[in-house]
Amino acid sequence: MQFKVPQNVQREDTIIGPLTLRQMIIVGIGGGIAYAIYVSLAKTYFMEIWLPPVAIVSALTAAFAFLKIHNLPFHFFLMYLLEYHLLPKKRIWIQGTGTPFISPFETIQVKQSDDAPKTAKKTTKSINELASVVDSYSKSEKTEEKTDPLKLTVKQ
Repeated sequence: MQFKVPQNVQREDTIIGPLTLRQMIIVGIGGGIAYAIYVSLAKTYFMEIWLPPVAIVSALTAAFAFLKIHNLPFHFFLMYLLEYHLLPKKRIWIQGTGTPFISPFETIQVKQSDDAPKTAKKTTKSINELASVVDSYSKSEKTEEKTDPLKLTVKQ
């Protein structure tokens, strides 16, 4: 059996004429709000008072229902525009500010730190001790070269 496969499955189904269900709901709600503003203001005020709010609500309703910018529905475009203007444009990485991934299977080792940092001051006595150790090591190395027959050294 052969079946007809729709070519554009991403397109919304039309209900009445070219209007989709989403567009009909938006037009119904926006038209109802514009009509309520007209009824409440038209009886007591002149046209200059009730026309701007009705026109603004009608224009927003038409934009949300029918307008597409760069093939995006108007509400998506509006949200992306707000996101672009509110979020920072330059992102800076600062080491140590993120939350690292800690595996639940590993144990965490906590380093304990003292309040006062440990600083070792070199004194002349300790420097003299180091110098004597180095001197004694070099003297013992020379004597080992003469006495150790298994140690292979090449002298030039």
